[in-house]
Amino acid sequence: MKRGFTLIEIMIVVAILMVLIGLAIPNILRSRSVANEGVAVANLKILSDACQLYHANRGAFPETLLELAMPISNPPYIDQLLGSGSKQGYGFIYVLNGLGFTVNANPTSILGGRYYYVDETGAVHVREGQAASSSDPTLQ
Repeated sequence: MKRGFTLIEIMIVVAILMVLIGLAIPNILRSRSVANEGVAVANLKILSDACQLYHANRGAFPETLLELAMPISNPPYIDQLLGSGSKQGYGFIYVLNGLGFTVNANPTSILGGRYYYVDETGAVHVREGQAASSSDPTLQ
């Protein structure tokens, strides 16, 4: 009597594994997207606080994000990676406008995600599918 597995048994095991992997991958990708969104919101709050602190110290908001990351102020207001405008699946667009500023956080990864916005008020706004603005709902 020969010992071993038949082709049918191996195919059944492979099929079961494929079903399990098919069920797990979407959940893993969604978890990654939610984590990136949480980091984006935290980074927006960091940027808002850093801009306010910069304004309190220098009397004006910074011209660029990189200005917040420069070692002129020891220590810098933000880290170099965030100062580059991109961090953990999100791109941060800083705009100095008159007496205030805006920062948009837009997803850059294929995982997608929600879009966020903050200005000098410190309130974080959220929107699905396209760039957020001050007219969008705030996060609770």
